[in-house]
Amino acid sequence: MLLLAFDTATPAVTAAIAENTADGSFTLHADVSSVDARRHGELLTPAIHSLTEQAGHTLADLDAIAVGVGPGPYTGLRVGLATAHALADALDIPCHGVATLDTLAFATERDEPFIAMTDARRKEVFWARYDNHLTRVGEIGVAKPADLDTSGLPLVGDGARMYSDVFGAGATTPEPLYPDAAAMARSALLRLARGEELLAPRPLYLRRPDAVVPGSPKKVRQWVK
Repeated sequence: MLLLAFDTATPAVTAAIAENTADGSFTLHADVSSVDARRHGELLTPAIHSLTEQAGHTLADLDAIAVGVGPGPYTGLRVGLATAHALADALDIPCHGVATLDTLAFATERDEPFIAMTDARRKEVFWARYDNHLTRVGEIGVAKPADLDTSGLPLVGDGARMYSDVFGAGATTPEPLYPDAAAMARSALLRLARGEELLAPRPLYLRRPDAVVPGSPKKVRQWVK
């Protein structure tokens, strides 16, 4: 199966093309990542075109797409999901969702419990607890750093780095900071090969977006002379 994977739910725009074969082997054909919180829409499509050239494939060769479903800031997250749906529809191939924190956790390759977290803005973090890089414990949450009980576990991700003054020693080695599409592709292909069902390609929202629909215009009093 030839898979295109990408995630735009954090400041990183990361994409990869990878493949697994009938004998279970994994091949990463190409991957690219850049960090720019304001240019997701500008960076993703050129990155995908560059990947296909590096991998020696065309989009028509793809068998499936995996896209990060967040949680993450509204605008960046929607760029990835809209692109994934458009490509999947045009190519008539399956589109799968992967939680962004699960991708971050998988990339750590840790075999002991830890917490992964990303920046949620509004002085909060998105977070989840893991038994190891393959196993999440419970649901993904959002919280203010000072309200989060880390139980002394190691912390990874950009959210841990940003609030290391709050978390203390547990956040001294937070790498990787961002999700990596190569790890995302590997984990998605591994789970699909096992017959596991991935998430639907829909955004994982844990709170209302920053943008709101404008209310009714205020009435203007007319002064009469």
